[in-house]
Amino acid sequence: MKDITVRKLDLQGNETWRYSGRLLERAPQYLRLEAHFNRPDMPFHGILLARGDRFVEEFYSDRWYNIFEIHDRDDDRLKGWYCNICFPAEFDHETVSYVDLALDLLVYPDGKQLILDIDEFNNLALSPEDRARSLDALQALQDDFTLKFDGRL
Repeated sequence: MKDITVRKLDLQGNETWRYSGRLLERAPQYLRLEAHFNRPDMPFHGILLARGDRFVEEFYSDRWYNIFEIHDRDDDRLKGWYCNICFPAEFDHETVSYVDLALDLLVYPDGKQLILDIDEFNNLALSPEDRARSLDALQALQDDFTLKFDGRL
């Protein structure tokens, strides 16, 4: 499959991170790819994010979030899911870009959820509508993962 460049942008449109991933699936409003963590090993809320960890990433052009499923580089065990609250992604045949809105949801393999960076999100200059959509997206993610772990999804 084809390589896709992923561009993470801040609210001002400045690129804050760039990497490439291998396209796994594409639909009109959805893109799934596989990428490998390209930063030095770092502890992250009880998870070790390690250079080379495999990420299966889902981007949507009609949702206010993306979802990264994190797998260990050595044994491919599931480490959890990292979800970015963001403006809907924009993608073409070579690039996917998303504007990160700081607010994140980390979901552990046992279903425990941790909301991250709420203070940073609260300090962003967002319209009331965009703030409400962001919080609705967070709630939708929390509900979906709760259903998943309750065996109803």
